[in-house]
Amino acid sequence: MKRRTVLAALGLAAVGTLGWRHWPDEGLRNPCRNGPLPEALARHDLVQAAWRDIDPELFWDCHVHLSGNGEPGADTWINPEMQNWRHPVQSLQLQFYLNAACVADSEARNGAYVERLLALHGDFPAGARFVLLAFDYHHNEQGERVPALSPFYTADRYAAAVARRYPQAFEWIASVHPYRADCVPALEWAAANGARAVKWLPNVMGMDPASPLCDRFYETLARLDLPLLSHGGDEYAVQGGRRDDLGNPLRLRRALDRGVRVVVAHCASLGQSADLDRGPETPAVSNLELFARLMDEPRYRGKVFGDISAVTQHNHSDEGLIALLERADWHDRLVNGSDYPLPGVMPLFSLRHLARAGLIDAADAPVLSAVREYNPMLFDFLLKRSLRRHGRRLGPAVFESRRVFMPVVAA
Repeated sequence: MKRRTVLAALGLAAVGTLGWRHWPDEGLRNPCRNGPLPEALARHDLVQAAWRDIDPELFWDCHVHLSGNGEPGADTWINPEMQNWRHPVQSLQLQFYLNAACVADSEARNGAYVERLLALHGDFPAGARFVLLAFDYHHNEQGERVPALSPFYTADRYAAAVARRYPQAFEWIASVHPYRADCVPALEWAAANGARAVKWLPNVMGMDPASPLCDRFYETLARLDLPLLSHGGDEYAVQGGRRDDLGNPLRLRRALDRGVRVVVAHCASLGQSADLDRGPETPAVSNLELFARLMDEPRYRGKVFGDISAVTQHNHSDEGLIALLERADWHDRLVNGSDYPLPGVMPLFSLRHLARAGLIDAADAPVLSAVREYNPMLFDFLLKRSLRRHGRRLGPAVFESRRVFMPVVAA
C-alpha cells in the first residue's frame, strides 16, 4: 500500500491516538514544496518583521532531530517495530515523520534527510544555525543497551560529522546515557569534538535524573561546562519503554544542585506529575507548574532554562503558551527550538485554533500556512514570533539561543 493511501486511511486513527483534538485544518500530508521560499513570501512584511531586533549570528534552533535509516557506516538505526504494521501506532508515527521530513521510504534517508535540512536552512539569514541532536539507546540500570525499548538511535560521531561537514549550517548536541560504563569518556569525547550540550529523553531512554547513578555524569558535565537538554513533561512523539514519571521536571534538581546548567525541553508543558517536593504520594499537578517552580527559585538563576520547542503544537495547552508570553521575566532564560521534523507533521498544529484563542492575528494565518508548505522550520519560528497576548510577545532574546549553549566565561 502506498504511503499516501496509508496516511489517508489511518488519519482518523492518528487523531485519536496521538492526542489531536480536532480534525487538522491544514490536512494530513506535508506537501513538501521545493524551495527556496518564493520571493513574495520571503519579502512579506510578516517574514521581514520577524527578524527585527534578532542577531542571526545568535539564532540557534536548539532542537533539531537528526535521523536516518541505518545505512552501513552511518551510525543510525530505527527500531524495526516502527517499520512493521503489526505495530500500528509506531508505524504510523514513523510514516508521519518521514512525510514531515520530506523523505520517501525508498530513498537513502540519511543523505536525503540532511539535504532537506540544508535546503530549509537556505531560507534563514546567514549566521543562523540548526543544532542537530544525537540520540542514545535506552539502557537499563546495569548500563546495558536495550534496543527493544529504543525507538531509534543516532550516534554522536554521526551528528558530529554532519556538523563538521556543514559548519555554516549546523552545530550539534551529543546524547550519552548516564548509566553507561563509558559515560565519562563519552562526554569528554563529545566536548572535545564540539558538542554544545547533551540531550536526554528520560521517559524513553530510561534514565532517572534523580538517581545517584547519574552523579558521576553530572560531575563530568559540570567540569566540562556542558549544558543538559532534558525532556520535561509527558512524551507522545515516540514510544519505546515510556515512563512519563521520569519526565517530572523536579527530578532535575539533582543535576542543578551539582552545578549543571539544565535546559528543560518544551518547558515541561505537557501532562502532570507528582509534586516530589511534598512527597511521592501527593496528587499530580501540572508539569508546567513544577517547571515554573524551578525557574522561580533564586538559587537556580543562571542554571535552569526552558526550551520552547513544541509549545505551539495543538496537544499542548493554551495556558502554557499564555504563561510563556506573560512571564517576560523568563524570556532571557527561554531558548527557541523547533523539534524538527514535527513542524512538518501537519495535524499537530492548528492556526485556526490559535486565531480563535486570540494568540495570533487571523490575518497572519494564510501567510504562515503558505510558508509552512515550503519550510516548516521557518514556519515554526514565524509562528512563535507572531504570538500575542494583551500586547505581549516572546522577546528577541528567546531566539538568540546561542548564548545558553556557549561556555560560561568567568567575569
